[in-house]
Amino acid sequence: MEQMENLAYYNGRITSIEDMMIPANDRGFYFGDGIYEVAMVFNHRIFALEDHLERMANSAAMVQIGLPMAREEIGRLLSELALKVESPCQFLYWQITRATAPRNHLFPSQVPSNLYVYSKPWKGVEMSDEYRLISVDDTRFLHCNIKTLNLLPNVMAAQKAREAGCSEAVFVRDGYVTEGSHSNISIIKDGVFITHPLDNLILPGTERKHMLAYCKELGIPTKERAFTLEELAEADEIIVSSTSHPSMRAMELDKKAVGMKNPELVEKLRKKYMDEIEAL
Repeated sequence: MEQMENLAYYNGRITSIEDMMIPANDRGFYFGDGIYEVAMVFNHRIFALEDHLERMANSAAMVQIGLPMAREEIGRLLSELALKVESPCQFLYWQITRATAPRNHLFPSQVPSNLYVYSKPWKGVEMSDEYRLISVDDTRFLHCNIKTLNLLPNVMAAQKAREAGCSEAVFVRDGYVTEGSHSNISIIKDGVFITHPLDNLILPGTERKHMLAYCKELGIPTKERAFTLEELAEADEIIVSSTSHPSMRAMELDKKAVGMKNPELVEKLRKKYMDEIEAL
């Protein structure tokens, strides 16, 4: 099988990402009218593929986008594409947009959705103990549970964090922490793992889901509830989690030292993650 340094796929065409062309009438270009997923690939195998396919299908259903092919077929296609990239560790991205049609706010009728995929080499698992956070007002819309392409508020928040010398921005709505600009935010307090409940204010993160499962296996008590910015500052540990950065410990929030008080529990969670990767 011929392998590529990186790869892009669009509705059946496979080429390098530099050579991929997407029609200007793709509604993802006009409206951000689509949903997306990101997964990590280890040894050419997609980690937590079923979790990502489930969230993909749920997001598409919530915005009334039909899948371009059956969910199982998308999974098989992604697995095949992951074999075509030279690097065994990859960052795998895919998105589904509503259609290719002339610009119109109304949904086009009887036009198939589009599937775009790209994969590139990735350096592997990243887990840091030196994350710096900045809190920002959560001014996003009320559909944060949909993994939509509409990410401009997240982009602006992430840029604000970078300009402040921070790793991530923490969204705060009505005094309560929701999530990060590209991550879930959880805390550990008095041995209890606490994370925001699944609702329309946060993305149902795959790593958030996995950590709750790890806690159950390890006998660590959990609570799914909203917590305040003050609780975040006073937590024993702050864990920032995402698909590409599964377990980052925050040491600073708004330029003040925080967390870093229960490394043993964090290490237990990290070990469970690494055990899953090794079992692929």
